[in-house]
Amino acid sequence: MNITRHRWLAAALSLGAWTLQAHAAVSPLELVGPVAEYKLYVNENIDQFVTDTRKFTDAVKAGDIEQARALFAPTRMSYERIEPVAELFSDLDASIDSRADDHEKAEKDPGFGGFHRIEYALWEEKSTDNVNAVADTLMADVLELQKRLANLTFPPEKVVGGAAVLMEEVAATKISGEEDRYSHTDLWDFQANFEGGYRIFEFLRPLVQRENPAFVEKTDANFKTVFDTLAKYKTANGGFESYEKLSDRDRKVLAGRVNTLAEDLSQMRGMLGLD
Repeated sequence: MNITRHRWLAAALSLGAWTLQAHAAVSPLELVGPVAEYKLYVNENIDQFVTDTRKFTDAVKAGDIEQARALFAPTRMSYERIEPVAELFSDLDASIDSRADDHEKAEKDPGFGGFHRIEYALWEEKSTDNVNAVADTLMADVLELQKRLANLTFPPEKVVGGAAVLMEEVAATKISGEEDRYSHTDLWDFQANFEGGYRIFEFLRPLVQRENPAFVEKTDANFKTVFDTLAKYKTANGGFESYEKLSDRDRKVLAGRVNTLAEDLSQMRGMLGLD
């Protein structure tokens, strides 16, 4: 992700101790189950990410541009679903998912690597000649991420707060199309971000339902609105239209709906006594 945005994300998901407000109706023990379920979900996605990244980097190293292009967006979805915890490892996030803007010489900077350097090679340079080493580093980083996530104790406030922060990031920065600027596969990333956010909400649903049934109904409806909006751009083969096809108005509508969802999800930490 963009380095500047990582700073505000880190602030939003500070690594401070988990403290429960004295008046909170939800006990720490009640959060153990949902957090454990989320960790299983993360593990499933990181395992899939490793498998898919290997296929993607193999295609890149074989010089199979068409196959690598076809694998680029679906490969990234497993990462985008678990972004709230994957981004806790800032060094790996910068290596795996940085943009050209994060580097002094942009696309020509030797430090620019990861998915988006390969994306640039596939769509702009139309050659993989210069990214074999980038592919090897990407694969090594993804394996390291898998290892670190396996050993990570998931703080409940990072899980609960992560859903809202991810929606805020989509609306504030990703909606511009800056992430997948060469392939224009942004809608795949958005779908995965929303899926990941929804799973957090689902795991916490029983506790939130007990505290505020009306909130659950409203948030469900807002998730449906966002998913329905994206569904308009799905293609017959299960993918998505190029993000270039969305007008400025389309993007503003989507951003507004995602912001509404982010506002809902931002209430969950306080509702569960995690502020």
